[in-house]
Amino acid sequence: MERYAWKAVVKEGKMEEYQRRHDNIWPEMKAVLKEAGICNYTIWKSGNELFGYYECEKGREYASKVQAESSVVARWNEYMKDVMVMEMDPVTGAQPLLTEVFFLE
Repeated sequence: MERYAWKAVVKEGKMEEYQRRHDNIWPEMKAVLKEAGICNYTIWKSGNELFGYYECEKGREYASKVQAESSVVARWNEYMKDVMVMEMDPVTGAQPLLTEVFFLE
């Protein structure tokens, strides 16, 4: 199983709204993530910084492709633009993959 990690920043004063939106994530957004083979998805925060991690049952490339081609993901990203800053990979259209430096199995 491939792993994927990303980071982003929540805009000042917007953390409560960011949390509210994730507490009410759209069912169709969850469906796209599942379709992409994404599981064990977790987002942590430290101050206004976010760190996201998920596992890709069908591989990172497939997960990125499904997200990049999804109109639901495009709407979600647009919906979240006023509360967070996330650079997107211009090739995959997904969050830029962080480089793994250590893994303990």
